[in-house]
Amino acid sequence: METILVKIFATALALSQVTTAPDAVKTQFDRARDQEQVVQLLRAGCTHMRKAFDIEDVNLDDFIATALDDPQTIASENKLFRGIDFADLQTAYSQFCTNEDVPVSAVDLADVIDFYNKAAADLPDHTKLKGMKLPGASVLLDGAGRPFAEIFEENQRRVWITLTDIPEHVQKAFLAAEDKRFYQHKGIDERGLIRAFVSSLAQSGRPQGGSTITQQIVKNLLVGDDLTYERKIREMIVASRVEQLLSKADILELYLNSVYLGRGSWGIEMAARSYFGKPASDLQLEEGALLAGLVKGPNYFSPDRHPGRARERLAYVLSRLREDEATSTDEPAKEMPPLPTLVAHERPRRDVGFYFMDQVGREAKAIAGIDAITLRTANRSAQRLIPPLRLMN
Repeated sequence: METILVKIFATALALSQVTTAPDAVKTQFDRARDQEQVVQLLRAGCTHMRKAFDIEDVNLDDFIATALDDPQTIASENKLFRGIDFADLQTAYSQFCTNEDVPVSAVDLADVIDFYNKAAADLPDHTKLKGMKLPGASVLLDGAGRPFAEIFEENQRRVWITLTDIPEHVQKAFLAAEDKRFYQHKGIDERGLIRAFVSSLAQSGRPQGGSTITQQIVKNLLVGDDLTYERKIREMIVASRVEQLLSKADILELYLNSVYLGRGSWGIEMAARSYFGKPASDLQLEEGALLAGLVKGPNYFSPDRHPGRARERLAYVLSRLREDEATSTDEPAKEMPPLPTLVAHERPRRDVGFYFMDQVGREAKAIAGIDAITLRTANRSAQRLIPPLRLMN
């Protein structure tokens, strides 16, 4: 059996469980005794997928057949495509999705179980996310009230705000760009995942992930972002658990405060200030859509370095909003909308006055009882760049 098929069906085993029985996901199977159970789980997962696609009037059999008949595959004299033997894949699909009797199974279930067991072992503690407030940034002012330096942990330059402080049209822009079925799925969007897998077979370049917002949180904060089947298995299982632990509002708030959006900004509030010189609560639709479009690639779609790409991405997000009827605007769609007005990019200053910052930290602890001046709490005072700490001359 091709190694890639072992990985594909181990991932399918995880997907089948989290979509059909999220409350009873097994992370370990016996390689001999549990093979029949694994067969039933794979078949149940495929039945679920077929129903999910039927909702959209898409015939999954035709969808898969189209992918398997990709011109790139037919044109190749080699039956292997990216390490996949398509004859074996078709046989396995017949065995598990159409319940056909096949003379010789293309899938070595013992190998699949071994791979799955290894990937699903020692999963990170998803309960860490409950009530999590990530570190924020503080601003140190000089005696004249001018910004002197920012204090923040590495890769944690943010200002945490609550979901209620983020306009609904901004929330919708991020959902349109990243996870249109956020409020319908339970952590895994099986339709998006299958489409991403098929697209990855047909197109060259970086494989698509089909990740939901919940999966992105799990990837960024718990399991890491290595591009492997093992990580995808772990990500799906943990995302399913997170959905049972947190409300949708909690998940979206954590996401919007943790995502990196370029200009050295983590989270929607710091990004709003960095790009537009205003709090997130004042963002207009186009401004929120621009920030939402940056999630996919803050550097690649940077309006500073690549304004053309940024405009294309903005047009995509706005079109998705209109398709989802998530915006009430009556304006006709613009094929290439102009970029919203940006403020000059001022890089955070952390390269001078370290001894002053150390002294401020000591005094904050001694006088105000503040253990750390990179705040982890969400409160109303965090709507500006954390109460500025003034350095007197």
